[in-house]
Amino acid sequence: MKGLYSVPLVVVTLLLGACATTVKPTYVSPTQYQSLNCQQLQSEYNRIQLYIENGVQTPKRTGVGLGVGLGGGWGRGGWGFGPTVSVNMGQSSNTKNTELSRVLGQQEAIVQTAQFKNCPIIVSKKSS
Repeated sequence: MKGLYSVPLVVVTLLLGACATTVKPTYVSPTQYQSLNCQQLQSEYNRIQLYIENGVQTPKRTGVGLGVGLGGGWGRGGWGFGPTVSVNMGQSSNTKNTELSRVLGQQEAIVQTAQFKNCPIIVSKKSS
């Protein structure tokens, strides 16, 4: 009987722990920033930092999908196979954590490029 009372406690603890995870940066290649000079690298870093501090917006993406396949089943005429076509129209949106992970990865790539070019870059800590 004691086990029944501890199950909800464990579930709540796991859920709260999952919500408190930190966002890790997605890998972004530093080579895309190689053409920028030191001042441009700092400006780009500052622009991304301001975007993070002002609240990351999730980009919305819309898409249309078309699928063609072969289906089978039991119908009025008995067993049979026939072509199937499906059209899906919808909207997919990334989460804020996905977008934050992407921009944090961009910042890391900028810092790596700046270090490679011996640029003095001012790195500010993100506010939590």
